[in-house]
Amino acid sequence: MTMRQLLVRRLPQTLLVAVGVGLVAFFITRLLPGDPASTWAGPRASREELALVREQLGLDLPLPEQAVRYLIGLASGDWGISIHTRQPVIEDVAGRLVASLELVGMAMLMALLGGLFLGMVGARWKGRWPDWITSALTAVLVSAPIFWLGLLLQLTVATELDLLPVAGRYDREFRDAVAESGVTGLVMLDAVLTVNGPLLASAATHVLLPALVVAAYPTGLIARLFRASLIETLGEEHVRMARAIGFNERTIVWRFALRSSLGPVLAALALVFGYALANTFLVENLFDWPGLGSYVADSITTLDAPSIAGATVVVALAYLIANLVVDVIRPVIDPRLRA
Repeated sequence: MTMRQLLVRRLPQTLLVAVGVGLVAFFITRLLPGDPASTWAGPRASREELALVREQLGLDLPLPEQAVRYLIGLASGDWGISIHTRQPVIEDVAGRLVASLELVGMAMLMALLGGLFLGMVGARWKGRWPDWITSALTAVLVSAPIFWLGLLLQLTVATELDLLPVAGRYDREFRDAVAESGVTGLVMLDAVLTVNGPLLASAATHVLLPALVVAAYPTGLIARLFRASLIETLGEEHVRMARAIGFNERTIVWRFALRSSLGPVLAALALVFGYALANTFLVENLFDWPGLGSYVADSITTLDAPSIAGATVVVALAYLIANLVVDVIRPVIDPRLRA
């Protein structure tokens, strides 16, 4: 199956799931306690003012009609107005999403490199002391609570050792530089594009600790999946034949087994990406990272239904897109899946 055929097959499924996600987000926000019109108008609003606000927000319409209008708004870019910022939700979410993606992108890079390394060590020395050490380490990474790991790193690395900043996205002295160089919104990428070394160094040191926390679980999961897949591949017939011909073990791993063993890892990438993006909610509040996490926390505090729904839809769409990309890339990496 070619990449184009796979896209034609998977894209309608992705769109259908996206519609379902939009409906779920809409109905969940309608179950929140409180009245969005009362929150918008204020505690001293009269009945006439409340009625006017309900009409402006479309809350006076039947629920099915509200749902249809919400889906149409999602497709057209009208995601409603945030109750606590009084700004379009899509603009708020887009601005915060960039910061979250920068954090998650760094975390996923760490998780992929660390997970592949630990998995290869465990598979290469199966049943020996390197395998025992990596297995124990991945068990800790998978089971460690996010808040505990974040606090531990803040207390040790940031506070006691004073090696990295404890919170924030960059030093305050670079606020003007960030505003001037905001080409993409990704601070590190903008620093590279504008050749701003000090800003790049500041942003890189600030992102390390929260990225390590977000990357903990994905690293352990990728390591375990890759170890199991690599061990299975090393036992296949074509690998045994290569070993019998006389290829050394390093060549066998890198030339004959590595590429075929990446399938399960790629399949799990979309899952761990969605997990990492959702986990940033707690991590961002812990490290004062200005992403979707702090935005959702403020939205929940103020019962801001449009903002909560918008953030939910964004996380779900990010997962769907990542899953679609992985499904398209896997046959390129593993020729066995092209049939």
